Amino acid sequence: MTSKVDETLSYEQARDELIEVVRRLEAGGTTLEEALALWERGEELAKVCRRWLEGARARLDAALAEEEAAENGE
Repeated sequence: MTSKVDETLSYEQARDELIEVVRRLEAGGTTLEEALALWERGEELAKVCRRWLEGARARLDAALAEEEAAENGE
């Protein structure tokens, strides 16, 4: 489940934090508990990014459909 804080993150904020989470996981040196918490946070951030990207794709598809309809005289 995504927290309310995550719902207020912009795509760029979520992406940047996700990059930092991945960097910390790849660097190692964390306890198992810390690594699990980071991984869980990364999953939440990835969902936020995915929602933003899906929304952007839907907006682009709608704009392209409008443009196509206008070109076809509909």
